[in-house]
Amino acid sequence: MRQSELEAILKDHKLWSDSGGSKGKRASLYGADLQDANLQGADLQFANLEGANLQDANLYGADLQGADLQDANLRGAYLEDANLEGADLRCASLHGANLHGANLQGANLRGAYLRGAKFTTNFKRVSWFAYATFSEDQLPWVVLNPKYPEWAHTLKWVKAKADAA
Repeated sequence: MRQSELEAILKDHKLWSDSGGSKGKRASLYGADLQDANLQGADLQFANLEGANLQDANLYGADLQGADLQDANLRGAYLEDANLEGADLRCASLHGANLHGANLQGANLRGAYLRGAKFTTNFKRVSWFAYATFSEDQLPWVVLNPKYPEWAHTLKWVKAKADAA
């Protein structure tokens, strides 16, 4: 996707978001190739990013509240301080993503691939993470979720040392 096209979509989406949907247009980036894109601080609230390739994208401080990120490739993405509150991350790949300081309250991580993802949050407020894949070093955060005992048998754990490869 050309940078000018992306900027136009983001501008239209910001207008849509600020007007409560009465002006502009909701961003639909379904399946878009945004690898290495600079989306730092972008307003992507409730945007459709299903199946988008956001590998190694810079999403520092981006507002992704309520965004649809199902099946998105966020491998190696920089999501530090991003707002992912209520985001749908089902089956998304967050392998090696940086989620330090990210707000994951109410996010749906069902089936997400989180091997090697780095985050400072605990999972007390994540709404769903059954069937997700984690590195063993992420165990301290995951077990804090009240639903951990219910979902523990569905989780896949991989060796943390393999993440360096």
